[in-house]
Amino acid sequence: MSFTDFIINAMFASSDKKRDAGLTIPEDVEYIRDLRYGGNAKYNTLHLTWPKGAGGRLPTLVSVHGGAYVYGTAELYSLYCASMAQRGFCVVNLNYRLAPDYTFPAPLEDINAAMDWLVKNADKYPVDPENVFFVGDSAGAQLASQYAAICTDREYQDIMGIYPPRFTLRALGLNCGMYDLKKSAFGSKYLASYFTKDPARFGEKLDVLSHIGPAYPPAYLFTAPGDFLLTECDPFAALLRSRGVHCEYRIYGDKNTGHVFHLNMRSDLARQANDDEAGFLMRYYRSSN
Repeated sequence: MSFTDFIINAMFASSDKKRDAGLTIPEDVEYIRDLRYGGNAKYNTLHLTWPKGAGGRLPTLVSVHGGAYVYGTAELYSLYCASMAQRGFCVVNLNYRLAPDYTFPAPLEDINAAMDWLVKNADKYPVDPENVFFVGDSAGAQLASQYAAICTDREYQDIMGIYPPRFTLRALGLNCGMYDLKKSAFGSKYLASYFTKDPARFGEKLDVLSHIGPAYPPAYLFTAPGDFLLTECDPFAALLRSRGVHCEYRIYGDKNTGHVFHLNMRSDLARQANDDEAGFLMRYYRSSN
């Protein structure tokens, strides 16, 4: 781990610990931890959470955590995912392989493996492969947006060598994210552990934006004035609209509202943003019970 990666881990861990201190999983949701979906015992696990007493198949929300590709776990997102379960989803809260031990595109391969596991185990849990939604923040928003491009563009599947199982991706929630992968891969020293010192070797795999078309799922984007990735959102929203993709885009709060503000379960503003996003996603739910 580089010194930069060490600093990212230390800063994020301190902030997350302070934010979540004293909070616990609410009693009105079921929460199952550490279901194995792949061959890597450390990283290929996921958590499932859904409203207690819910019957039948539920709209299924796959959460891809952030952390600059070098930090983050499903456990750190357990409170957020439980809160989304309270809004009516069965939430898939997944771990994926992290840099520097694993580089691009390992997380995308893991997301695909998790989806394969989910489809094959759909009868064991209240998940609905015909009503899948993705949500991610920061690096997780980038991964979710890229995986959506893989799901909806066969040429890009061939370029990436990633072939999703059969499920219906209805809509996306993309929060405080970055989306122009070529710019990110070549333009940020903080991401070198993931994209390596020679991102050019990934070639067309980095050209995600060229593979977004009308089949791409509707997307809800949000950010905040104090988010260091604020300038990433407007261009991506404009690109989606130019390609015929329905997109809603919101900026919440003021200059004191920062990156991934929506993960603070004590915050009324976070509650509003998450309510708005859940409402957007649910508009694309089609019951299959």
